[in-house]
Amino acid sequence: MEPMSILFTPVRIGSLEVPNRFVRSATHDYMADDDGFVTGRQVELYRRLAEGEVGLIISGHAHVQPSGKASPKQMAVFDDRFIEGLALIAAAVHAHPSKVVLQIAHAGRQTKPKLCGCVPVSPSPVYDPESKVMPRELEVSEIRALIADFVAAAVRAKQAGFDGVQLHAAHGYLVSSFLSPHTNRRTDEWGGPVKNRARVLLEILRGVKAACGREFPVLVKLNSTDFLEGGLGVDDAVRVARMLDQAGIDAIEVSGGMAEAKKGSIWPGLRSEEDEGYFVENAAKIRAEVRAPVFGLGGIRTLAAAERMVAGGRVDLVSLSRPFIRDPFLVKHFREGTAAKSECISCNKCHSLRGIRCADLKKGK
Repeated sequence: MEPMSILFTPVRIGSLEVPNRFVRSATHDYMADDDGFVTGRQVELYRRLAEGEVGLIISGHAHVQPSGKASPKQMAVFDDRFIEGLALIAAAVHAHPSKVVLQIAHAGRQTKPKLCGCVPVSPSPVYDPESKVMPRELEVSEIRALIADFVAAAVRAKQAGFDGVQLHAAHGYLVSSFLSPHTNRRTDEWGGPVKNRARVLLEILRGVKAACGREFPVLVKLNSTDFLEGGLGVDDAVRVARMLDQAGIDAIEVSGGMAEAKKGSIWPGLRSEEDEGYFVENAAKIRAEVRAPVFGLGGIRTLAAAERMVAGGRVDLVSLSRPFIRDPFLVKHFREGTAAKSECISCNKCHSLRGIRCADLKKGK
């Protein structure tokens, strides 16, 4: 593919200019220390992604409250003492043209008491058969505290030198569970019609813009379907996207799935080139209704498929995760014409408690 491909042209995300259309989608790396502090392994991981010419790098999810810890070895951002370590990631990326945003998140009911140190929380006490957790319902005062803690986390990301933040509103985590009528059965102003279910997300967005400035980019990872009967569907997702767009969101990454549905965003097995981007159809529906750039994702492996998605106007950028675990230099190889597709076989064995790694890798840099 010639370098003049649209995939290698810059794109604006609010005030930010991203050098190409490739996004490293947020990927939990299992590399923080037990207390959530950044480690040297993580700094090296992000440095290699930037050296590999990934245009926009989204960090693994960093929890905004101790109660929001989803996984072992997960980054934290709930206190100022984490800023120094996070700044090392931003500095490592900024030695290259790449940009980096911090994904900020809360696990909600998709955690275990031994991980979060409490009874997991949710908009409503809806049992999670996957985690075998019966969460407790958040009080209104706790919802207000949650919003404030997301905003405080964004301020820390800015202080650490990140180019923006991404609000995690997908995959059944807490903000996503507010959006879903399956997990949000509240009858107060935080539940019911979609405008109420979106209130938490919208108030976080407005709060971050007020605290960090209108020019500080705020992105969102948005579920377009829960894959659950009675859950969030694409029509409501489009409505939420419109509200976010009106409130000043800078970009929308469109995903889907949740643990309870036993169908998340990382589907095993290779797909044909024509079937790559299994959330791109939903992303295209959202893109038709908003001004903000939209990211498409879902098993994208070939340069040709990515080119069609962007050149055809279905999405503005393409997000990949597992291919960058396989080869953090994939974008550079695409640009140089030494690769036309990722060697990732979607075996899903890369997610390891010892740190993400390609289990199938027989060669590499």
